[in-house]
Amino acid sequence: MLLWVFVLFGLGLAAFIDSIFNFGDIFRQVNSVMFLLVSVGLLVRTTTLKKRGRLENSQERIEKLERDIKSMANQRQPLDF
Repeated sequence: MLLWVFVLFGLGLAAFIDSIFNFGDIFRQVNSVMFLLVSVGLLVRTTTLKKRGRLENSQERIEKLERDIKSMANQRQPLDF
């Protein structure tokens, strides 16, 4: 994730230098495409990690509930009539 941040920072710095020194139209187009691709990559990575985190949390919660059910079943005593 930190790598993505540095890439975006570098592209932002390049865009700033381009706007000051007016290097040309080709650099601006390439820079905007790079911003787009890196932003999409960052979006995909964060959504994937978010989904994986939800899944891991759900799995941990299900395992805890299963352990609780097993411990309750072991503690249950038969009813005497």
